[in-house]
Amino acid sequence: MEQQNLSSTVIEFVLLGLTQNAELQQCLFVVFFIVYLTSWLGNFTIITTVITSHQLHTPMYFLLAILAFLDVSDSSVNAPKLLLGLLSQHGTILFNECILQMFFFHFFASAMVVALVIMAADRYVAIYKPLCYLTVMNRGMCVGLVAGVYGILYSALHTGNTFVISFCGGNRVDQFFCDIPQLLKLACSDSDLNESGVIAFSACLVLSCFVLIVVSYVQIFKTVLRIPSEHGRHKAFSTCLPHVTVVSLFIFSGIFAYLKPNSSSTSRLDLVVDVFYSVVPPMMNPIIYSMRNKEIKAAMRKLIGQRLFMINKMFIFLL
Repeated sequence: MEQQNLSSTVIEFVLLGLTQNAELQQCLFVVFFIVYLTSWLGNFTIITTVITSHQLHTPMYFLLAILAFLDVSDSSVNAPKLLLGLLSQHGTILFNECILQMFFFHFFASAMVVALVIMAADRYVAIYKPLCYLTVMNRGMCVGLVAGVYGILYSALHTGNTFVISFCGGNRVDQFFCDIPQLLKLACSDSDLNESGVIAFSACLVLSCFVLIVVSYVQIFKTVLRIPSEHGRHKAFSTCLPHVTVVSLFIFSGIFAYLKPNSSSTSRLDLVVDVFYSVVPPMMNPIIYSMRNKEIKAAMRKLIGQRLFMINKMFIFLL
């Protein structure tokens, strides 16, 4: 009876964050604020560049703009709470806000997996069957697949399975966001069996996506190696390597974050892995793509040059 009363009074969770050291919190706030700001600026620049540059109006760069939007959205789910928590000894989040945070975090993360699969398919069609490229990789198909039911199903499954349980183990979450493993430690009953089923289902979905990416790139590399021109091989590889790097960074960090052995307490390494998985990739993706793609770099230089020219004209006019 006492447990039921306790579970019914949980209206908010206390997020213990990364550390309770005040000086370290200030340093981490500066670091993660810079990371978050860099993520916003980098991804917003890619989105703006793709929209304003007519030479980039192709399915490949359209998908890159979608990935940039998903990066910004996913990082914005957790980063603000992380920054607010670092400004105080601990952060709090309302029960309903916790549900929304978990849902949108997994929604955008799963949508990114789908986007990465489609980007692999885009490179496969462009290199393996170039004559069919515009027919197969049309924008309508890209939007339909990325905004499909996969992300909603995946996030609803995880969120629903977590919040159907009753919480009677307190409301202190040893994490900087509403993380499923940490919330399950506060459950009144043993929910390992239900969560194991959800994890197994999710693992099958992610593994299927990963296999599709691997198969696509095996075919891509076999085709590229048959190109007689060294310049042609280099150009083909240059459009694929950024995507391979982003896929490796996102998927392997996610696998390590969610398939590591569960323990009764959260170690510093666990928190570092969670930060790396949820905060770092959105910052790294625009850097990886802008450094490896000549068309993106050229379009960015042109866009920045136009903006600087307009600012200079306005400054001269005001003088």
